[in-house]
Amino acid sequence: MMKDEPRARCYLEVDTGALVNNLHAVEERVSANTRLIAVLKADAYGLGIVPVGKVLWQNGVRHFAVACLDEAFALREALPDAWILCMGESIGGALEKAVSAGIRLTVGSIASGIRVSEAAQNSNTTAHVHFKVDTGLHRIGFAPQEAVDGIEQCAYMANIHAEGLYTHLALHNRASDERQHEAFICVKEGLEARNVRVDMVHMCDSIGLIRYPQWQYDAVRVGAMLYGNYPNGYDAPEKIKATVRFAAKITRVFDVKAGEYCGYDDEQPLARDSRIAVIAAGYADGYPRVFSGKGLVQIRGKKARIVGLICMDQMMADVTDIEGVRAGDEAALLGDGISLREYAQNGHLNRNECTSIIGKRVPRIYV
Repeated sequence: MMKDEPRARCYLEVDTGALVNNLHAVEERVSANTRLIAVLKADAYGLGIVPVGKVLWQNGVRHFAVACLDEAFALREALPDAWILCMGESIGGALEKAVSAGIRLTVGSIASGIRVSEAAQNSNTTAHVHFKVDTGLHRIGFAPQEAVDGIEQCAYMANIHAEGLYTHLALHNRASDERQHEAFICVKEGLEARNVRVDMVHMCDSIGLIRYPQWQYDAVRVGAMLYGNYPNGYDAPEKIKATVRFAAKITRVFDVKAGEYCGYDDEQPLARDSRIAVIAAGYADGYPRVFSGKGLVQIRGKKARIVGLICMDQMMADVTDIEGVRAGDEAALLGDGISLREYAQNGHLNRNECTSIIGKRVPRIYV
């Protein structure tokens, strides 16, 4: 991509003012004694881990969470003084680098604790560990019935400091969440009874913060809401703003007769003589193929439907009913008149997925 012309093809525009607004809206919901951990996993949900991390740091955020060590190292280089938690477990030599860099590490099994302890000893330093309890999401973590014994064993391993204890709600329904919460508190109290104490207890993400403000404890982990993604079933406050605009150039406009097909499609012939616009974005840019024949884009203030199969690098839209469309115009794929919620519903996508899958060759522009 030509760096001097980032809008030459397709691009993702990130509104840093909206990001800061959303941060303040989240902070209003966080208790005074609770830390806000900004979640920057998946390249800050596709918005760019380093630029987003710097904006949040400049606005007072000091605690961050990522999914893997590569993300942790990138953030550490950009923000040398940041507190960083890696929420995924890791295997391999990078653990020694992580411990030396002060990355907080997740331990969800005795085997994981042994690996971290050995890495810390090899690095001649202390590993700050957050123990994960699998209370019902069934992903990673100690099973509740084994957690007290397992965490106690790990907490006394060489060069390990038991800094945190956490879980993640599955968020199926309130009854399920309450069972998870009860299991988590049982583990916490069981550890305290054995004099295994931690500095930070945390369980709520963005949805948990909204549904269960009484469960904030020492920290909350918020990602989606910072990026304008408010939980379903709740009215978004005015301060939660959309943060992204995904747009692409129209490269060609031409006429196609009824009965013809667009692109690789051989199942949906055009029902009428149509004016077709070619848009310079495709599934390799992160516009999913599931939108083929049904996705909507915004052109000249009006919505146009995608026709044919979305290609790797291009796609086509029917602009028959939009006056004056020409090469050089822009199509908004997400943003402008296409909300994140509508975009996700049209493609049967998770809303976090919508921005996280936008490709690396798409320039990020910060405004």
